[in-house]
Amino acid sequence: MKYAICNETFEGWDHARVCARVAELGYTGLEVAPFTLAPLITEVSAARRAELRRQAEAAGVQIIGLHWLLAKTEGFHLTSSDPAVRKRTGEYLAELAYAAADLGGDILVLGSPFQRNLPDGMSHAQGEEYALDTLRHCLPALERSRVYLCLEPLTPAETNFMTSAAQGVALAKQLAHPFVKLHLDVKAMSAEVAPTPDVIRANRDWMYHFHANDPNKRGPGFGPTDFKPIFQALKDVNYTGWVSVEVFDYSPDPDTIARESIRYMRECAG
Repeated sequence: MKYAICNETFEGWDHARVCARVAELGYTGLEVAPFTLAPLITEVSAARRAELRRQAEAAGVQIIGLHWLLAKTEGFHLTSSDPAVRKRTGEYLAELAYAAADLGGDILVLGSPFQRNLPDGMSHAQGEEYALDTLRHCLPALERSRVYLCLEPLTPAETNFMTSAAQGVALAKQLAHPFVKLHLDVKAMSAEVAPTPDVIRANRDWMYHFHANDPNKRGPGFGPTDFKPIFQALKDVNYTGWVSVEVFDYSPDPDTIARESIRYMRECAG
């Protein structure tokens, strides 16, 4: 298994320090939230991107890509009824793809629940059409940068659009693009009808990226979820991508989260 961790876990830490510490703990990948770099990814210069990549590689870590793509931004929305907003959002996703490639990664995780919610009165079918229109604006950039857009289903408690792996796959199938795939997240899959290992097996052909966390918003091993069957399912489908730790509860501290999460995952992976 290839283990990564999301950089916003280390709030306030310098990038080089984060890279050095996660490498010491055994991670070889770092997933980056754009808002930790600048309010907009377009404000991160080519020189700064190159510096961030060099610092990671010097520590023996790869920046694998970006997530929380639209978090803490304004003016972007996946399912907006306004074609100008959809175009602007798709073009910004394109810029994120170029940035991910500059940083050394090939993954964009499209979560950002608030920026995809359907407004009152909008049907799921209409929202899906708007989302497809938005995403088509970034497809050429995905191909040019060779970065995969990974659609992330979230729970109904977080959003009212794309709340199951099946809905994520349905959207990807309609886009029918080789650089549009599925992202699966343990916390999110806890809301699925089927057990998490079954969801993994059912979506083996679409899954490109994976988040390890507990439904309690903490790291793997910090809650009741047994990850042994989950890692067995990843092995069963011959998953060769990253297993990236993403948490939302940063207690007790970043170092403990990172250290104990990878220890537990290695134990479960066997």
